Amino acid sequence: MRRAAEFRGQRAGKFLRYFETVLSRNGNGRHLVGGSLSYADLSLFQVVAGLRYAFPNTMKRLERKLPRVTALHARVAGRPRIAAYLASDRRLPFSEEGIFRRYPELDE
Repeated sequence: MRRAAEFRGQRAGKFLRYFETVLSRNGNGRHLVGGSLSYADLSLFQVVAGLRYAFPNTMKRLERKLPRVTALHARVAGRPRIAAYLASDRRLPFSEEGIFRRYPELDE
């Protein structure tokens, strides 16, 4: 409980604000590196998706101050082939067995 409170209150925001800054400094502000989609963008997409699952209340609060990170997540999810994958049976849903686990009592 104590570690989750520290994560929600300090670490998650600091981590995501770093990427918000990186996006603002990249010329087009649409990607973390360069002018097109990269593995870094895909990785940040997956982290945001996982944090939304594990800490939905915290992410709602944080994302109000992270417009670039939120927009990047939406852009990646909206790419036709990625959207098809996300909607398919091939994508495993988040669960209590993976790296992102949902414990409602930890997300105040």
